[in-house]
Amino acid sequence: MRYFVIKAENINKKYSHRQGIENISFEVEPGEIFGLLGNDHAGKSTLFSLLAGYMRPSSGNLMIFGLDSQRESRKIRERAGFYPGNYTSSTRHTVAELLRSQGHTPGGMLWTDIQKLTEQLDLDLAQPAATLSSHDRQVFDLLLAFIPRPELLVLDEPTYELKPAVQDIFYRLIADVRQSGRTVFITSRSLPEMERICDRVAILHRGKLVAIERGTQLRSRAVRVIEMRFADAVTKDIFAGIPNIRNLNIEGNKMRCVLQGEPDRLIKAACQYHITDLLSTQPSLEQVLADNYGIKTI
Repeated sequence: MRYFVIKAENINKKYSHRQGIENISFEVEPGEIFGLLGNDHAGKSTLFSLLAGYMRPSSGNLMIFGLDSQRESRKIRERAGFYPGNYTSSTRHTVAELLRSQGHTPGGMLWTDIQKLTEQLDLDLAQPAATLSSHDRQVFDLLLAFIPRPELLVLDEPTYELKPAVQDIFYRLIADVRQSGRTVFITSRSLPEMERICDRVAILHRGKLVAIERGTQLRSRAVRVIEMRFADAVTKDIFAGIPNIRNLNIEGNKMRCVLQGEPDRLIKAACQYHITDLLSTQPSLEQVLADNYGIKTI
């Protein structure tokens, strides 16, 4: 029988006043970065809570490491790291004391590596953990999940509201997890984030699974609005023969188009001229769901 780190079969979760998630099935391979993409109220946090063992599915089977997510949740938590993880922090303990205790687990990060990370993240090791700001508390809780170097990380919107520089550090940590052959399950409302880091992405909408896509597929279909300004006036001839652009509009030294997929050919054509400004914007997740999957989000 094929081994999966996570295997969900026909998972349903009903609340007293609404359906949480409905008939969800997927598998997560060892060493995979698997993303769950959806807007608010899509069901991401419900599925996270089921994986973390915080609540029980109404029906269906959910296995982690081949273990039942409810009956064997203690064994699962010994091998997995969760964010948010409901970590408690009394005023008596400093950031350093709590991070060091996590690093003491077999196979965990070395203290010297933890110190380097906290320096990069501008986290004060001497500060009582209970007095951290909301941003620094998020960073601290994420570190608590990563430091033991668990076989599986289950992360619910871990980079949401983090500073961009801090996001980049955690993307690097996720890449390190993949390189070491460990597994990540991550939820997000950001399509660019999923395109950037995931091997596969499940798209969730109003509690239902819309599709499971490879990261390469998402990137190849990615749509961006590109605007460029040149030092001098340009003509449409510059961009003739580029198959993945549409709605090309040029007014004097300004160009605007819709780009689908990789920008390589567009950039090479434009670089024959002096570019003074460039802006790339992505459509909202609602627009992507409507364009690619025919889903009306309103």
